[in-house]
Amino acid sequence: MSTALIIVDIQNDYFPNGKMELSNPEKAAANAAKVLNWFRQNNKDNIFHVQHIASDPGLGFFLPNTEGVKLNEAVLPLENESIIIKNFANSFLKTQLESKLKEKGITNLVITGMMTHMCIDATVRAAVDLGFETTLIEDACATRDLPYQDKVVPADQVHYAFVSALNGMYANVISTEDFLQQNN
Repeated sequence: MSTALIIVDIQNDYFPNGKMELSNPEKAAANAAKVLNWFRQNNKDNIFHVQHIASDPGLGFFLPNTEGVKLNEAVLPLENESIIIKNFANSFLKTQLESKLKEKGITNLVITGMMTHMCIDATVRAAVDLGFETTLIEDACATRDLPYQDKVVPADQVHYAFVSALNGMYANVISTEDFLQQNN
């Protein structure tokens, strides 16, 4: 199969009491786990976990050697699953992700993870720029409220603005349920 699963930054700092708590990360992680389980049963050799480790302590989260930087228990990798370490929003930038995918002849990506408006957006756009056909499982992603000047854009509006912008031109955006039904 020339399809791989990319799980981006489902890490403890995004969960309650983390240093960058998102809106409903548990729901997104549970959906990502459903997609991960499908891959483990049907395409186990093409699973990639992406872990962001802050190279600048000023980021304030994903700091090395903290609980927050660890991959969340909902999607913990198995021994045979690849872990890609990144230091930027784009999962391809200065990582081995592209070369590992090409080594395996991967042409299609299924992407899940966190944060929709940052690392998911950057990764999906980069994937397409690199020639990958991309599916984004939108309800297996999460983001947060974003302040701008004296306004706050609610997380659900941020999320849907970004996934709707990606839909069509950059990715086939679908739900977990639709993905699982289409691949049964």
